[in-house]
Amino acid sequence: MENETMPFFKTAAAVLTTGLLLTACGNGDGNETASDNDTGGEPSSWDEIEESGVLTVATSGTLYPTSFHDEDEGLTGFEVEVTREAAERLGLEVEFTEMGFDGMLTSINSGQVDLAVNDIDINEDREERFLFTDPYKFSYGAMIVRPDDFSGIETLEDLEGKKHGGAATTIYMQIAESYGAEGVTYENVTNDTYLRDIENGRLDVVMNDFYLQSLAIEALPEIDVVIHPDLFYHPNNQAMIMKEDSHELQEQLNRVIAEMMEDGTITALSEQFFGGQDVSQEPDVDFDDE
Repeated sequence: MENETMPFFKTAAAVLTTGLLLTACGNGDGNETASDNDTGGEPSSWDEIEESGVLTVATSGTLYPTSFHDEDEGLTGFEVEVTREAAERLGLEVEFTEMGFDGMLTSINSGQVDLAVNDIDINEDREERFLFTDPYKFSYGAMIVRPDDFSGIETLEDLEGKKHGGAATTIYMQIAESYGAEGVTYENVTNDTYLRDIENGRLDVVMNDFYLQSLAIEALPEIDVVIHPDLFYHPNNQAMIMKEDSHELQEQLNRVIAEMMEDGTITALSEQFFGGQDVSQEPDVDFDDE
């Protein structure tokens, strides 16, 4: 899910309290990060990338835990490190360009970058216009609710008339409203705001990615909310996205991603950044129909 960006924080603990729940999609040091205003020409072919020795990649740098700045202000995160490892196996260095999600697909098409990573969903519309690598993250939607009665929600149909919090254009807001929920729009607030508003009754539910919601609740144990134990929906997967004619780059990346899945590298990175959880495996979960 191509999550919206969040403010810059210097510690992982602080990042955990930021806007992880605003989503629905998402540099190392100064030598590694290009500016948002760079312009590019035609996208590089694989031969040109190999000759230059550099893979150019768009990411947000503000989306914990997939792309964020650590306490030393260096760019890291699950997909950042997957990309670095893939590039190393291809004999390439990586140059990250940090930008908001809205600019990533445009930057791919303009040739500013070779690909983007930011928890970006694979979906039919994008597959008509871009290429994806094979997926390396599998996820699904969950709900944060009050623990005493699960906010009166037993099925997705019970969302009708409930108050759902999130950003206006996210896929999760769209899902909630499709079931008749009243959308309450927030602008770039932190997770504690969402969770406290569920606790105090201003909201009934926040719907979002299961893994991100798990991290948010773990980071804020003093707030009396839970993930609904019975309602899961919107299975989805994420991968690197690139221009629709980048077939050889796609093949090269798929080759090393398969190696990394096989040798456990992606599992290890997942467990490092997702609190011990392995997002590289398809979940064994019963999903409610949307």
